Amino acid sequence: MDKQNPSAPPCSQPRIPHPDSRPHARGITHVNVPHTSRFTVIGNHLAQHAHLSGLAIGLGVHIQSLPAGARVDIRTLTDRFPEGEDRIAAALRELEAHGYFSRTRHRLPSGQVVTRTVSYNQPGATPSEEPPPRPAPRTEPNPGPTPAAATAPAPAPAPDPVVQPPDSDARPSPAATVPAPGPVVQPPDTDVPPVPATILLAGLHRDDPRLLLSQRDVHRLAPAVSTWLDRGAAPEVVRRTLTAGLPEGPLHHPAGLLAHRLAELLPPPLPPAPPPVPAAARPLPLRNCDGCDRAFRSPEPGLRCRDCRSTASDLLEAA
Repeated sequence: MDKQNPSAPPCSQPRIPHPDSRPHARGITHVNVPHTSRFTVIGNHLAQHAHLSGLAIGLGVHIQSLPAGARVDIRTLTDRFPEGEDRIAAALRELEAHGYFSRTRHRLPSGQVVTRTVSYNQPGATPSEEPPPRPAPRTEPNPGPTPAAATAPAPAPAPDPVVQPPDSDARPSPAATVPAPGPVVQPPDTDVPPVPATILLAGLHRDDPRLLLSQRDVHRLAPAVSTWLDRGAAPEVVRRTLTAGLPEGPLHHPAGLLAHRLAELLPPPLPPAPPPVPAAARPLPLRNCDGCDRAFRSPEPGLRCRDCRSTASDLLEAA
């Protein structure tokens, strides 16, 4: 064999394509690694929403990733993101209009009004009240009976029940007449929204069929309607405010639109009632002076007028 020439260029290595790479495919290629901690499940109905802006989708994802109790007001979000207050507020209104976000005001027993903020990861769906199923307990293989169990005597068989003949005069035992326990009836929910607000919201579809609300949406919006009623707004005024000037076309999330109107158009609280005006004091009755018989106003009879009193005082001083 001939000697090797070290100055000769080496042979080019064949290119081995990555198993996930597809040169002929177009568009995005995903490299997905399963998350084991610090992750949030986001539905494609939000991440790929056809009518939400990119800022609204980003805010919706950020809000759903926050723990319960975190502040999501406009000032806090403005400090967190580079967008200004106007763009943040507009994005929150978009999320409210499509049912991903709601802000309702509640009056505490102390009189203070607070805002309750709720984030919905799937608008229109009712949360399940059933707890998740527990995993089945692990069963260890049976190593066989223990010596104590093997030597324990078997239990005696139960005696056969005594069957009475049909023509017997014996009455059935009390245990045989006890009926089977019926289903357990759960007590009704005590957290029922106010009746006037519930009736008003449930009847909005009579003005516009697109405002047909579910029972969950009625209970969620009822406290905001009660705040309007507490501030002196008549039910007809609230109904006209919620149904006037609706956009044309189908309403995908009528509850979000109503929540936005209830929060943005909330009237101010009623001013305190003015103090009662005291009644005008009645004038003293007219009485006749005992000295000159001239009429003058006096609280008691038998008194003298001012002139007679001054004359009497002058005479006493002269004496």
